[in-house]
Amino acid sequence: MADSTATKKDGIWETIKTIFWALVIAGIFRTLFFQPFWIPSGSMKDTLLIGDFLFVNKMAYGYSAHSCPWSMCPISDRILASEPERGDVVVFRHPTRGVDFIKRVIGLPGDTIQMQDGVLWLNGEEVPTVQVEDFVETKEQQGPQGLIPRCANDPVSEGDDCIKQRFTETLPGGHSHDVLNIMDGWVADDTATFTVPEGQYFFMGDNRDNSEDSRFNPATGGLGFVPAEFLIGRADRIMFSSAGRSLLYFWTWRSDRFFKAVE
Repeated sequence: MADSTATKKDGIWETIKTIFWALVIAGIFRTLFFQPFWIPSGSMKDTLLIGDFLFVNKMAYGYSAHSCPWSMCPISDRILASEPERGDVVVFRHPTRGVDFIKRVIGLPGDTIQMQDGVLWLNGEEVPTVQVEDFVETKEQQGPQGLIPRCANDPVSEGDDCIKQRFTETLPGGHSHDVLNIMDGWVADDTATFTVPEGQYFFMGDNRDNSEDSRFNPATGGLGFVPAEFLIGRADRIMFSSAGRSLLYFWTWRSDRFFKAVE
């Protein structure tokens, strides 16, 4: 009877050790290499859709305190640092809220940025855009939060086509990506001229009329400029995508987005 009890205790202890080391290895992998990230909102449509699941490349820009969960890495500034390129899609820690955001790098240190009539101006020059086929999605609840998309053709009944204008924008250096327009005259379609400070970056969402980004003052709940130490990693590839309220709704899986590169 004693041998049986001892064997049972040994088995429980081995299970605890196995779980512990599995968590340690997973934590190291998440901190140093790749962090999973689930897209919760539509601010990066059509590049990223609600329900896209991706791994963030943690090696891309080096490491800071915010590379660890809860910003617990004992690192001041950044180590093994490299700079993001204009056009990268980046996950970063919001400087004041302590939550992770994903946006596109638009402005590098020293750049000037302004929006005029919904068009991006960078370093005093208009960024070229070409209108392409409209982005069309169904007006329905999306993701676990049940978010309803905004549409250029509102009012739209639930279940009908929700349409947004789509443009291909080409940044200096040649990086091209799609941006969406929902309405003319939106609050951030015309802005002051921003000058990006040294060591900081200017981010925008591709769904320009539905993105809380560097165009908005952090004092009023916006994002503002993002210091380099808050960068977490680069989004390189979508691994999985689901359009439903739950992963269990396999009929809503978007197989055409599996392993799709983020551009």
